[in-house]
Amino acid sequence: MVEIVSNLLRQELANLAASNQRIDGRGQWDSRDIELETDCLYNAEGSAKVTWGETIVYAGVKFEIREPWPDRPTQGSLMCGAELRPVAALKYEAGPPSPESIELGRVVDRGIRESGCIDMDSLCIIPGEKVLGVMIDIHVLSDRGNIFDASALAAIAALKTAIVPAERFDVGEDYPLAVQKTPTMCTFTRVGGRYVLDANAEEETGGEERIHITLAEEGHLHSLQKGLKGTFTPSEFAEILEVAQNRCAELANLVKSKEA
Repeated sequence: MVEIVSNLLRQELANLAASNQRIDGRGQWDSRDIELETDCLYNAEGSAKVTWGETIVYAGVKFEIREPWPDRPTQGSLMCGAELRPVAALKYEAGPPSPESIELGRVVDRGIRESGCIDMDSLCIIPGEKVLGVMIDIHVLSDRGNIFDASALAAIAALKTAIVPAERFDVGEDYPLAVQKTPTMCTFTRVGGRYVLDANAEEETGGEERIHITLAEEGHLHSLQKGLKGTFTPSEFAEILEVAQNRCAELANLVKSKEA
């Protein structure tokens, strides 16, 4: 029954795409409305809530004192994890981390890490003995499509507002985490034979492949990751990248507007 429904949905999406339409009335490169709140979790050193259409994601940042890796004695660490529970969507199950939650955490982690927005050497306390570990926890409360972009936006906004609890660790006075760049993500999904920006839940169900692009200031490409199956042509990628450059700049400005 599920496969029959998916095939019917794919046919409907293909018919809409043939007439340059989408199932929710948006244009090919239109995003849903986005709201960003910061400092919304009392038990985190930095936090953000993103409402992306009907998708809702929280991100919280915490710190720990840990030993550095032997091959990086002066560098702190960054870890990003995600939780996908049945409260977000019926397709998720309770229990240990699912492949979907692991993929979400890794894709967001890679975009932030590869951008170099955090100077890992600045997290060193005592070389070879003590460094700060930065932990980003992502919680999806409602998945109505495009949890990747919503999670990436929440994560960087939470980092930008994070305060290192140095007094609690007895290593000085509290201070803001230094975040030098504002990497944001754009996800494109092939729906009905063409790529669209910000697929909703129905479009993801009937989608054929997915591309995640993370850009920071000046449109520098920091990560490119492909999901599902299929390929894209050079001309398709050129068009997608141009859309991503404009959209990521808008998302970065949204994050910066919350820093003041």
